[in-house]
Amino acid sequence: MKSLVYLIITLSLPQALRAQDDIPLLLPEERQAVDAQEQEFNQALTPAIAVVAKSTVRVWGGSRRLAYGTVVGDGHKILTKWSEIAAAQHELRIDANGDESREVKLLGVYEAEDLVLLEIQGKPLTPVAWSFETPKLGEFLAASQPDGKVAAFGVVSVLERNLRDSDLAYLGVIAEPGFTGHGVKVNEVAESSGAKTAGLEPGDVILKVGERSISGLLELKNALTGVSPGTTISLLIENQGAQKKINVLLGNRPESSQLADGRLGQMERMGGPISQVRDSFTHAIQTDMRPKPNQIGGPVANLQGQALGITMARADRTRSFVMPAAAVVELLKSPGADPTLAQVRQQASETVPTVERNFKHHRALPGGENRLRRHMNDMQRLMDHMRQEMEALDQP
Repeated sequence: MKSLVYLIITLSLPQALRAQDDIPLLLPEERQAVDAQEQEFNQALTPAIAVVAKSTVRVWGGSRRLAYGTVVGDGHKILTKWSEIAAAQHELRIDANGDESREVKLLGVYEAEDLVLLEIQGKPLTPVAWSFETPKLGEFLAASQPDGKVAAFGVVSVLERNLRDSDLAYLGVIAEPGFTGHGVKVNEVAESSGAKTAGLEPGDVILKVGERSISGLLELKNALTGVSPGTTISLLIENQGAQKKINVLLGNRPESSQLADGRLGQMERMGGPISQVRDSFTHAIQTDMRPKPNQIGGPVANLQGQALGITMARADRTRSFVMPAAAVVELLKSPGADPTLAQVRQQASETVPTVERNFKHHRALPGGENRLRRHMNDMQRLMDHMRQEMEALDQP
C-alpha cells in the first residue's frame, strides 16, 4: 500500500487516468499504456475496497440499474439515493455479488438528504462497519462495486460542510469591490436583512466582528463561519471617521435562484452525466471522484479499507459529494418520511420543469418571435444567475 501512495504522489496517476477520456489525440500505443496503468491501479486498490464491497448492492428497476446501495443495520436494510429510484416504473429489487435478486420494500425517505431506506427479507447481507475517522484534505478515497471492482476513486478536496444555503448565517451586505483600506466597505445592504434592520448603510466600513479585527472580506467570512442563524453579533463600523458599535441579528441565507430551463444543468453536464439531486446536503465532503449517477449510494473507503461514508451525488465534472459515516448513523436514528407522500412530492417537483421544457419547444408564431423572446429571457436568467454567483463571492 505504501508503494501505491508513493505512485499517487509522484506520478499524479489518478488525475491522469481520470483525464484519459478527455484527451482525444492519444496515439493507440499511448492509450494502450494508459489503459494498462489504469488496470494496474485498480488492482492495487482492490484490497482497500474488499471489505466495503461486501456491503455494496445494486438497486434495479426492472432491467435498469438505478443506483448502488449500502447495507446497514442488521443486514436487512439498504440505504440508497432517493431521486434515482423514486420514479422507477417497475418493482424495485437489489442484488449483491453472488447473491440472488431480492425484492425490496420502501421504509422511509430522508428527503432533505435525498436518501431512502429499503428493507429486504430472508438471509441478512453484510452490514457496513463504519469508521468515524475524519477524512483529511487530500486523503485518497475509493468507492466499490458489489463485485469488488473500483467504481470511482479520488481525493478529498473540501472538508465536511453544509451545502444548504438557508442553514447558513446571513449578514446581508455586499462588499465594495476594489476597496483597499482596512476592513470591509459596504456597497449594498439587502432588504429585510439583519444588517438593514440594525442600520448598516452603504459606505459603512466593518472594522470588527466582536473583538476580532477584520482585515478584508475573507476575514469577515471567516469570522461568520460556524455562526448559526439567529445569533446576534456585535460590529464595529466606521463612517466618515466616526466609529460606533451596532448589534446585528443574523438571518438565514436566502435560497439561490435556479434556472427553470436547466441551462446551468447543461453546463454542469459538460463533463458527463450527473445526479438529478446534487446539492443542498447538510453534511457533505467534496471529492473529485467521478462515479456515474447509477453508482451513487454505495460506501466509500480510504486506503486502509475503513468505511468513511457513502456517495451522495455526482455534481459535475470535478465534484462529487460524500456523506460522512457519523452523519449517516445520526440520520438513521430517526424514521424517514412516508414513501407514498415523498413520491407525490417528488412527482410534483418534476411537473413544472417538464411543462416549461415542453413550452420552450413550442413555436407560437410562424416567424418564431415568441421563441426568440423566450431565448432572450433564458439568457437574461442565465446572466442574472451568474451575477448572483459573482455577488456571492463578495457577500457574507
